[in-house]
Amino acid sequence: MKKKELKELRKLSREEVIALYDTYIPVVTEKICDQKTGKDGKVTLFIENKGVMNTIMQKLIHKPRFSQIHLDVVGSYIWQLCDGQTDIHQIADATHEHFGDKVEPLYERLLKFFEVVESYDFIRWIKPSENNE
Repeated sequence: MKKKELKELRKLSREEVIALYDTYIPVVTEKICDQKTGKDGKVTLFIENKGVMNTIMQKLIHKPRFSQIHLDVVGSYIWQLCDGQTDIHQIADATHEHFGDKVEPLYERLLKFFEVVESYDFIRWIKPSENNE
């Protein structure tokens, strides 16, 4: 989904958002070159800093070759469900079952989470039919 489509989602009712998200599945992009899960269950994502400017900065000011993104407990749980098989409704059900009312308002939190990770190109959206090809 594009940013414009996500902004339009905010105007929709909860049921309309769920229905729309049921038609798409989040998939981790190639931008994530590695991920590690700590003993506390939190996920750390590793992104390689590529390109000419990044290479120059790595040499000049010792910028790290890999950036680390640390997810919180809820984000880590959601991230691990982005397996290319699980749709948003299933992710929401599993998240609510795991965390209970601590994650309410659930769909608003999911919308924000996916808005952020998509803005950094950490995920992309596919239709279930694309998954089988």
